[in-house]
Amino acid sequence: MDDYQKEIADLETQVEQLVEAEGEAKTIAELSMQLEILKAIYARATDLLQRGKKDEGLRYGLRIQGYGDWNLDNVYAFVYERSVELEPNAHHAFVVGIKAADFALMLNS
Repeated sequence: MDDYQKEIADLETQVEQLVEAEGEAKTIAELSMQLEILKAIYARATDLLQRGKKDEGLRYGLRIQGYGDWNLDNVYAFVYERSVELEPNAHHAFVVGIKAADFALMLNS
């Protein structure tokens, strides 16, 4: 389990505990949204990481954009930073935007 998976698992546990304890609905909703965003970013980062293992162009794109070597931390940083740049009009639209974004294309542009 990497650090990102641990962060997601810890947040899931926190949400579950709040739900069981009938915690404040607003806090549960906010943490649930944060969890959904982290899961989407992680899924896209790990997908891109796998694609880059077979694509030198993606690895090169990450290096020239200043993220360094092709590893989970650097790919995650790239996906996270590009995700933040997406238009976060509404939570659902933000998560859909992360899931739909072509991060490989962003590396090569």
